[in-house]
Amino acid sequence: MSLLEMLSQASLVALLSLVVTLLPMLAGVAYAVRPNEARLAVMRPVSLAGLFGALAGTIAGVVNILRYVATRSPEPLLTTLAPGLSEALVPLFVGCASLTVAWLSVAVGLRRTTLPA
Repeated sequence: MSLLEMLSQASLVALLSLVVTLLPMLAGVAYAVRPNEARLAVMRPVSLAGLFGALAGTIAGVVNILRYVATRSPEPLLTTLAPGLSEALVPLFVGCASLTVAWLSVAVGLRRTTLPA
């Protein structure tokens, strides 16, 4: 299954949480390219939005898994939970990776502002 096919099957909540989790990375790269106080001030709220978006996407995925398990109890539990949990953890993984790149970019931007000209 290709990445585009998987994204086309994702729910609206999953897609929105993935988009929100990518925003801190974009803001961090923007700060690294052109560091200024306004962009740095935006990083904290955007990072919090990315973190909470990742958590919300993961929790929504876990809720969907639990709902599915509750309505189809005769199926083996492990074969239902394993793929579902792996899909539910994607927003959290993307969010953590995005925040890592974002704050590394901020560190580069801060280093650029503190270097003597």
